[in-house]
Parts: sequence; C-alpha cells; structure tokens
Amino acid sequence: MVRAKPAAVVAAAIGLAAPIAAQIRVVRPARPLTDRWQRIPVASRGSTRLGISFRPLQAATFGLNAGEALERLLGYPIELVRLAAYWDRIEPKPGVADFAELDQYINAVEAAGRQIILCVGAVKAFGYPEYFVPAHHTPVPLPEGTLIDATSHRPLLDSACGFVARVVQRYRDRPSIYAWQVEHDAVDPLGMEHSWRLSTGFVAREIEAVRAADPSRPILMNGFLPTSVPVAISQRWRTRGQGDSLDVAQRLADIVGIDFYPRHAVAAKAGRSMYLDGSRTPWQHRRRRSLFAAGQELMVCEGQAEPWEAVTRPPSEPARGMYSCLPEHVIDVYNQCIRWNDGAAVALSAYLFWGAEYWLLREREGDPSYLSAFGRILNEP
Repeated sequence: MVRAKPAAVVAAAIGLAAPIAAQIRVVRPARPLTDRWQRIPVASRGSTRLGISFRPLQAATFGLNAGEALERLLGYPIELVRLAAYWDRIEPKPGVADFAELDQYINAVEAAGRQIILCVGAVKAFGYPEYFVPAHHTPVPLPEGTLIDATSHRPLLDSACGFVARVVQRYRDRPSIYAWQVEHDAVDPLGMEHSWRLSTGFVAREIEAVRAADPSRPILMNGFLPTSVPVAISQRWRTRGQGDSLDVAQRLADIVGIDFYPRHAVAAKAGRSMYLDGSRTPWQHRRRRSLFAAGQELMVCEGQAEPWEAVTRPPSEPARGMYSCLPEHVIDVYNQCIRWNDGAAVALSAYLFWGAEYWLLREREGDPSYLSAFGRILNEP
C-alpha cells in the first residue's frame, strides 16, 4: 500500500481549508436597511422569462390569506408561476380526492393569462416541510439512511404513481400548464432532518406515469447547486451511489431546474450566525457550466429572494433585514444568474424568484423594499 507523504497530506489539507475559511462568515444576522436596492444596475434578461414559486403554506405561516396573496402577486407582469399538488392536502384520508384549493390557484393563474409549472410530487414538493405523503400511505416512518425503492416500498411507489397520474389527468387539458415537475430535489435527502432518499428507479417510475398520462408536455426536475465547499462535500457524500438531483435531472428530465442560494445560515448562537457564501468560487462555476454545456433546457427554479437563516420561518424585524438576503440581494442574485447566459450554448429559459410570500409579509410590516426590488427587475427588459 502506498502511503501519502506527510507533507503532501498537510498541503492538501491547507489547500482545502483555505477556500472553506474564505466562505464562512460569522456576523450578527439583522442589518439596517439601506437604499442600495434602488441604485444597483439590473441586468437585461433577454429571452429569459420571469416568474415565482407560490407557497400557500408559507403564506399561511406568515398570517396571509393565500388566495389574496396569489392575486396580489399576479398583479405584477410575471409570465410563469410554479404551483404544487400537495398529496396530503388533496388526499387527507383514504378515498378522498379534494382538489378545490389547487383548482382555485390554477384558475387564478390561468385567468391572469400566465403559464404554470405544476409540481405533482408525489413524495416531495417545494415548501417546508417538503414531505407531503399522507399518513395512511406510510404507517411506518421511512427508514433513515436507506434508499426508498420499488423493492422496499412497492405500495408507496404504486400509490405515488397513481397520485401523479391523477393530478396530470385532471389538469392536462388546461392550456396554462407549461410543464410537469416530478418530485422536488428528487433524490437528495430531505434537508438535515432525514437521511432517507428516493432511488433513481422510484423517480423514473413516477416519470413514466406522468408521461403516460400526458406525453405532450415536458418534465422538469430540479436540484440544489452547491455554492460552498462544505455544502458540496456534504451533498456528494449524502447522494453517493446515484448522484445528486441535478445529475438525475440531466438523465431523466426534459428541463433541468437549478436551486440557487448563494448565502445561507448554518448555525446561530449568542446573537451571531454562521453563514456559508461561496457563490463566486471557480469550482462552483465549473459545475454550472457543465449544466449549460449539456444543451438541455435550463431554468432557475429557485432564485434566492428571501432570507435563509438558522430557523425554519424567515425572520422579519422592523427596519432591518437579514444578512442572508437583504433587499438588494434580490437583484444581486438575479443579476448573477442572468449573466450565466453570456456566451452560453443555451440561455436560461426562465428565472423563478423564491420568497414572494415573504415580500408581502415585509410590506404588511411597513417595508416594501423587497417588492420594490422585484418591481425594478420586472421593469428592465
């Protein structure tokens, strides 16, 4: 066995430690608001369409009426809205299929003349807690540290395929539907709370069910683009054996969706938070360029436009913003992604902002700057 020389090991450790240290910030999370969002240039989007992801559960968490919130957001000149079919809300008990809430949102978007990307789940969909399987389909919790596949969980797979097919069959005649999204970050573990993950084969069967129900529309799958070395290492380890959700999206989907969060908190203590921010490092650009080089349709499914702090509910303090996403960062993150189009073989087909419900919360509390930053972007051709 060949052993690495101590000097080589030390050099490798230093080489890894340096970029990690450069991506860590330990600061007070709440910052005074400024007018920077009014002054920074907005990149021209060209052919990239703009839209939002709408999360009715998050709206309710903020004390907003979800239907009224959606109507308010549809007053802006967006082109796409991403909605989700939450399995446990549509099928709260065996034999029930209640689509009334989702019908309401789809009708509203369609009446406004916008197009829809509908996430059909089934197991995972966007918006906390991201897991929406009805309890009667999982009488025993999914085992941690395992791949959920057709062999180990055949009844769940059959039920999931039946649900996605039912959703597609209900809405496939709607002209507003642009694409179907299957799962959410499909084969990644569910945040840090759980270590189980769906197998590629499980997701492939769901895709087959969607294509059988509607062969005419494209399938979207999304995945998290790591923006720091620690997150990249963790993601590679936690998705070992079959690749992460971006890898699987490139193999199975027609459209690859990127989740892009340049700055997020990982811990908080004694009034300070630790953040990871490596969005402009060369290795991150290599991964992103490989996605563009593949020639598939690409979009940013989640462009960070609300804080990601070390708590589930994004904080909102009077006259202050959170370090992970200040109002000017709504524009900064958008600009960075739009500039990916420069010299690329394909341009982003769409950019969907993540955090629209938070903007309405901030406005209700006296701070319209997040919504105003969003409006500035929409006013730039």
